[in-house]
Amino acid sequence: MYLSQHLLSGKRKYLLGLILFLFIAVICVAFSMEDSDDFNISRREVLLRRIGHELLLQSGDSTSRVLPVKKIAENEYQIRFENDLTFQPGSLVNITRRWLEKDPLASDYVVNVLNCSNSSVAYGYAVSKNRKDDIITCLGRKQPRGCYMINVKFKSMGINTAKSVYFLGSLSFLVFIGFLFLRPGKPQKVLPDNSQHTSMITLGSVSFDAEHHQLIINGNAIDLTGTETRVLKIFALSPNETIERSRLQKEIWEDEGVIVGRSLDMFISKLRKKLEPDPNIKIVVIRGKGYKLEISA
Repeated sequence: MYLSQHLLSGKRKYLLGLILFLFIAVICVAFSMEDSDDFNISRREVLLRRIGHELLLQSGDSTSRVLPVKKIAENEYQIRFENDLTFQPGSLVNITRRWLEKDPLASDYVVNVLNCSNSSVAYGYAVSKNRKDDIITCLGRKQPRGCYMINVKFKSMGINTAKSVYFLGSLSFLVFIGFLFLRPGKPQKVLPDNSQHTSMITLGSVSFDAEHHQLIINGNAIDLTGTETRVLKIFALSPNETIERSRLQKEIWEDEGVIVGRSLDMFISKLRKKLEPDPNIKIVVIRGKGYKLEISA
């Protein structure tokens, strides 16, 4: 029993260590996801600057600068220019689509071209991963030269939310697994050793081999019938205790559908004769109750 408890304790410590390892692994994955997000966001800013560069070239400007991309909200960026420019809406759509397809986090986005003076929208459109949902108009109208800012707003991919859900979900899963493996088990009922009940039972100096239907008395084997074995086994499991007659009849003959009182008396008589070689073992009648297998010291 002690060895079993010791092994169980060792197993729980092992599982606890494994769960802690997995927990640390989840934290590392979460941090690695954060590093990956920072890289993708930095890469996105480079792509936006590239869009600004191509717009200047199409406007005939190969010398002025694209100012640093400004992040104005969680998922919104602003492209600014050093000098005035002009643009074709169709070219703007094609350029943004071509470069932002390289951004793994940019599925849907809205582009608004703003006038620098009053932030009014000079032109705008929406691009969707499913192109039939694009909202794009006025492609053939060239915009006049002026000071423009281009705001690009990306549909939230739930990066931080997904990361939090992933982390909390993994943590909850680990806690659940830990609960399953580390919770105290129900104390198992220790069953009595029934090995002697199904094979050799000692009755004083007599050995009762229920499996082979035999009595061993003074080294001699005495054969028993199947019914005699069943009757004696009931007595042997409760020595020196009164066994009610009704119980014997029920357990021996009820399954066969017939209970005959005289049959019990007959088998009791046969057992008495087979036990006679040992005077210390007797089956006695308890009046009004039943029988008892008496085993003298």
